[in-house]
Amino acid sequence: MRERSVVVVLYDGVQSLDVTGPLEVFAGAGAAARRPGAYRVTTASPGGGPVRSCSGLRLLPDVDLAEVGPVHTLLIPGGLDVEHPDGALVARVRELAGRAERVVSVCTGAFLLAEAGLLSGRRATTHWAYCAELARRFPEVTVDPDPIHVRDGHVATSAGVTAGIDLALALVEEDLGRDAALLIARHLVVFLRRPGNQAQFSTQLAAQVAARQPLREVQRWIAEHPEADLSVEALAGRAALSPRHFARAFAAEVGATPGRYVDGVRLEAARRRLEDTDDGIEEIARSCGYGTPEAMRRAFVRALAAPPAEYRRRFRSRPDGGQ
Repeated sequence: MRERSVVVVLYDGVQSLDVTGPLEVFAGAGAAARRPGAYRVTTASPGGGPVRSCSGLRLLPDVDLAEVGPVHTLLIPGGLDVEHPDGALVARVRELAGRAERVVSVCTGAFLLAEAGLLSGRRATTHWAYCAELARRFPEVTVDPDPIHVRDGHVATSAGVTAGIDLALALVEEDLGRDAALLIARHLVVFLRRPGNQAQFSTQLAAQVAARQPLREVQRWIAEHPEADLSVEALAGRAALSPRHFARAFAAEVGATPGRYVDGVRLEAARRRLEDTDDGIEEIARSCGYGTPEAMRRAFVRALAAPPAEYRRRFRSRPDGGQ
């Protein structure tokens, strides 16, 4: 089997989990899948000296970044102040990326790729808290704040920390097949089930909690009763406000219109039911407020690019921890 060289770039202020998460996936994939030699993982830093992560952990690289040879996968983790990376580091990353078969970033590592011109004209993502800044500084990059990882050609970017593990598992699946990725996922006790276009966080976490108690109660009601009448009129009645006043106040305090918020809650409830239960599609559609399977199918295709049955087939969990 062909050995794939994975080079992980280290620098002062790097996020240690952005390094170790994907590293464990690649390093363990060959052994877990009984395919020794599938990956050769090397860590490299400018000058080859030790670096200190943003949490204070000291990391000792294998080699000087200047001495790195052929690269199959170049991986750039995120870290402290990487939004303004060192010029020499940017130049070396640009050079290595020019001969790498695949270029990958985790979290704010996307800023280093963008600084090197590697994201120009491409779709990319990063940690949700930095997406607006990435888009502002690099207008030539199409920044998508929702997915946990994005692939555009030979360049892949991911959201924060654990999303780097999801992306690494997706790349192992691409290289060695689904069974190999599933084996390493089981070994690491993580789920091989998060699609790249899954939202970085839940609707409830993404939205703000309303300041006023009546609106907070409406948010709770929506989460607990996705099957109910959740029209603006019905929700306004629960908050004892006029529909117009309610819609304005909800959007201002929650950061999303009532309709958009309800759509997100219903999609999330349906996804959980597909992943964790044996309930039929029609029953799930009804219990999550879609009314008909066709309405739920349209919502899934629009948001996740997969109909409910396909989503369940790919991402549902099983009692044994498999897929």
